[in-house]
Order: sequence, then structure tokens, then C-alpha cells
Amino acid sequence: MKPPDVKLTDIHQTLASCELFKGFEQKAINMIAKICQVKTYKTADFVYQQGDFGEYLYIIAEGQVTLERTMNTGSREGRVVITILGKGRVFGCWSTILDEPHNMLLTTFCQKPAKIILLKGGDLRKLMIRDTQFGFNVLERLCFLLRDRVQAAYGAMEKI
Repeated sequence: MKPPDVKLTDIHQTLASCELFKGFEQKAINMIAKICQVKTYKTADFVYQQGDFGEYLYIIAEGQVTLERTMNTGSREGRVVITILGKGRVFGCWSTILDEPHNMLLTTFCQKPAKIILLKGGDLRKLMIRDTQFGFNVLERLCFLLRDRVQAAYGAMEKI
């Protein structure tokens, strides 16, 4: 369900320029857009919290989102900012594409008012199975994104 103020063309433009789907053919963008929904958030709103059940990928159309991890070192608990993401960046539950349940490992909240596209991983998986070339392209791009995120997480944890 798309709110009345969000045009389908806005979703298409965001998908076509985001880090996960940039360079994909218009046919693929159209397929993806049909399974998306849009949600708006205010400053300081949580998109999700560490430990929540995850089933979505999130694409930032507008605004900024902080990804943060709470760590317990035994004697104390601390929070570490992993990264701050802006327009066109993707975050969320990657393993949902595998059709497996997953608890979120990070807390995410909005630094600024945000408009975020929600994409259910199970729905994306169905598209990937139906069109294997599309599926390969998504997985290849996903591998590069995850590599970069893991490196960012290690860098953030070194600050502890």
C-alpha cells in the first residue's frame, strides 16, 4: 500500500538509483516497484531495533538513518554507531531473501525525517527465482554491499 502522496514514479526513480538496483533494466525496476511500500518517519523514529524480527530490506528515498549496535563486554554495555546512511542506501534483513527468519543485529533510527521504501525479502526472493538472471544480478550486487558493510562494522568495533 502506497500513501497517496507517493507516486509510483518516485519509487521507480529511487529503485533505479539505489545502490542495490542501480544499472538494472527498467523491466526489473518495474517488477520490484510492484512489491514495494513506502513509509515516512520523523527524526529519532526507530525503523527497527536490535532483536526485532526482520523480514524487510529498506531503501532510503529521503533522509538519513543511523545503524547502531549495542554490545555487552561483560563489565559494561556500550553502543557503537556502525554507519549513517543517506539517500539511495539500502539496509535491513539480508537473510530474509533466503526465506529464513532472522532477528535484527542492529538498531536503526532516523537522523532526519525520512521516506523509506520497504521491500519484503520473501517477495524479492520470488522474483529472483522466477527470473534467474535478475536473481544472479541481485545476489552479485548484494555480495559487494555486504562486503562493504562488514568492513564498516569491523572499523566501528575497533573504536570500542
